[in-house]
Amino acid sequence: MVEKILSVKNLDVSVPNKTLIKSLSFEVFTGQILCITGDNGVGKTTLLNTLLGESKKVKKISKHVDFSVSFDAIQVIPQFREIDDDYPLSVENFMTLNLTHRLSPWLSHSEKALRAQVAEWTNLNQILKQPMGKTSGGEKQRAYLAQALMAEPQLLILDESTSNLDRDSRIELLRLIKEISVSEDITVVFITHDPELVAMFADVELHIQNHKGVIRKAELEKGIANV
Repeated sequence: MVEKILSVKNLDVSVPNKTLIKSLSFEVFTGQILCITGDNGVGKTTLLNTLLGESKKVKKISKHVDFSVSFDAIQVIPQFREIDDDYPLSVENFMTLNLTHRLSPWLSHSEKALRAQVAEWTNLNQILKQPMGKTSGGEKQRAYLAQALMAEPQLLILDESTSNLDRDSRIELLRLIKEISVSEDITVVFITHDPELVAMFADVELHIQNHKGVIRKAELEKGIANV
């Protein structure tokens, strides 16, 4: 069932002494991929931080931002992580770092089953025992995605998560995200500068320019499987 996950109405996005985006309005629905585009400095990441700040409020009384999901149902995959070549934790153990409310240091049967399912979704089965520090850039991003999915989110936010990947890795990551978004009804908000990814995978594009946000309905390419 398609439901409205986020509604933004006439929102101003600001930093001290400067308004970046004026009177922004848009909606995001279950299972959609919304790509936020625009030049550096127009306020894309500030917009996400503003929205996340609203989602954390206990009393969600706002004229401008309305979430239908709680903050605990939102997962964010940032652009950068501090994981160097010597980082020893295995991929499968890294995946479970996001689990919360656990009384035992051991994974339950259901948690192990979820980890196995997420590893299959994200094509990580071949490297589960490998230290995170020894993985490639694309493998790391898939592990970050897997870690977020272990929390069973309803809304997944990616802040330029593909910016340091080669073309094949970018397309592979977004292909996986698209498949999971559709099969699990997860809404995705993705900041990107890559018009190819927008054309291939976005349902809706929110383009920020001249202090305004313009919604564009994206046309999905039919030949994704042949890329």
